Amino acid sequence: MAAVSVFHRVRAGSKIGVQYDQDGNLIQVETREDEEQSNKLSEILELFLAAGYFRARIKGLSPFDKVVGGMTWCITTCNFDIDVDLLFQENSTIGQKIALTEKIVSVLPKMKCPHRLEPHQIQGLDFIHIFPVVQWLVKRAIETREEMGDYIRAYSISQFQKTHSTPEDNEFMQRKEKAIKTVMGVSDVYKPQRKYKRLMEAAALVDEESKVHSTLLEYGRRYLFSKAPKQDKENDKKVSLGHGVPGGMTEVSEEEELQAAEELRIKTLMTGMAAMAKEDGRLTASTVGHIVGLQSEEIKQMALDYADKQSERLMEDQTDGYGPTQQHRRLVASLNKQIQQKTKQLEELQAKQLEAQAGCEEAKGKLTEAMELTEKLEKELCTLEAVEAQADSGILEKLRALVAMNEKLKNQEQEFRTHCKEEMVRLQQIIENLKMESGGDGSDEKERNKLIEKQYDIDREKLQKIRLLLARRNREIAILQRKIDEVPSRAELTQYQKRFIELYGQVSATHKETKQFFTLYNTLDDKKVFLEKEVNLLNSIHDNFQQAMASSGAKEQFLRQMEQIVEGIKQNRMKMEKKKQENKMRRDQLNDEYLELLEKQRLYFKTIKDFKEECRKNEMLLSKLRAKGAL
Repeated sequence: MAAVSVFHRVRAGSKIGVQYDQDGNLIQVETREDEEQSNKLSEILELFLAAGYFRARIKGLSPFDKVVGGMTWCITTCNFDIDVDLLFQENSTIGQKIALTEKIVSVLPKMKCPHRLEPHQIQGLDFIHIFPVVQWLVKRAIETREEMGDYIRAYSISQFQKTHSTPEDNEFMQRKEKAIKTVMGVSDVYKPQRKYKRLMEAAALVDEESKVHSTLLEYGRRYLFSKAPKQDKENDKKVSLGHGVPGGMTEVSEEEELQAAEELRIKTLMTGMAAMAKEDGRLTASTVGHIVGLQSEEIKQMALDYADKQSERLMEDQTDGYGPTQQHRRLVASLNKQIQQKTKQLEELQAKQLEAQAGCEEAKGKLTEAMELTEKLEKELCTLEAVEAQADSGILEKLRALVAMNEKLKNQEQEFRTHCKEEMVRLQQIIENLKMESGGDGSDEKERNKLIEKQYDIDREKLQKIRLLLARRNREIAILQRKIDEVPSRAELTQYQKRFIELYGQVSATHKETKQFFTLYNTLDDKKVFLEKEVNLLNSIHDNFQQAMASSGAKEQFLRQMEQIVEGIKQNRMKMEKKKQENKMRRDQLNDEYLELLEKQRLYFKTIKDFKEECRKNEMLLSKLRAKGAL
């Protein structure tokens, strides 16, 4: 019979000793690896390496430490806080692992992670469900670094430029000053220069347009003509159409007239100007007139004609204010109203179109669902037909006959029920009629009924007593059943033993960790005390050194004190060495006891194995004896 160990398996991350079998050999646990899980783990580690978490390359770390460390690194890179210990701890207990994974999982909803993840999936190394979360975290970390990279780079450059400068910057500043001087010099050379000046005896300008043209001409700027306003053109066009002149010819003739009048106006303005003084002296009005090329009298006459035409046009516009212009305005207003109405109609039609489109989309969705359902039913029908084709025809015929027989029997049952009800009504009617006819025999019938009722009451009481007795027996049986259930079976006792051993292992591991922490704390505290004493001693020596070196007596006293201090330190050192030797001897003694206990454990396992073997032989011999006795 195979030996079964009563001890639990070693928990991952615990500090419990190794397990031995009955012969005292180390138990080799057979593990099963999932290929898909290992592939997902390798993909997760590749994602961490691509994101910049190079700690995942360390081979000595467990997969749990790599995955949890990478997820924590990604979360902190995304500027989210996570409540974890700053110092890394390897081989954590199950409770510490679950607490750490719960903190990580609680941060994921704050980051709006689209994937769900549970703490037990991380603790159980379910890499298939961890992979999408890690993929999303790595993508988010890379995006965050890209967003913050330019900002941090610009900030670092600005901080560097506040206190430092590169040779390129110095060269640029020198070239910048030189370029500014060059630009200012060019601006001074090519700035606008006044070429002409209006004479004092020239006639004053009335309108603003003439003043603007005169100022521009003084600086050498010349514009041939200016276009008439749009309203004037429309009015002129309507007048010309009213007189029967073609529109294209009217526009061409008007542009030519305006251009000629503008040139005459410019020449008129130039006659009232003189050139600015230069090295050769001041230009006269005759020189300016020679440059213009026309006589002043002709220029003045053309200017007067232009002014008369312009005044006549203004008068015509004022007199025709309620004519074609008003009709045009009314036409424009009516067209604007029509545009608004058509716009409203267009908006209503667009809203109706959207509603119809939504209804069409909904109908398309319903049609798609109906088509999918139809396809599904057709597939099921084809499957059933295929199954029917593969099945035995004789069985199918028999099944059809049975179904038909079942339907026929149901119909017969319904008809029989109806017939029974009708027969019951008929018999009840006959009974009533017989009662009416047999009125004389009523006394005998009543006595017989009384006897029947009395016997019925007696039987009913007996039935009630039997029911009470049955209920009492059932309660007693239930009580006994509960008492039996309270006594644990051998399998339950074995399970309880395993659980208690596991609990004891966890408690002992926690106790051992606590003792180690206490020992570490006491050691560090003693080290701190000795360091403080050393610092105080060195400070005292440093403070009294100059004073002790002042005289020979103080020097000798200082040396004696130093010898006493050295002697005290040696005594303390001897005490600590003695204590160390005692602890070492105690450790060796405990180690010997531990080895003796291991030897006893091996002997115990071997004795159990031998005992089970002897029991097996005893059972075999007993069975042989029983077989011989039976013969």
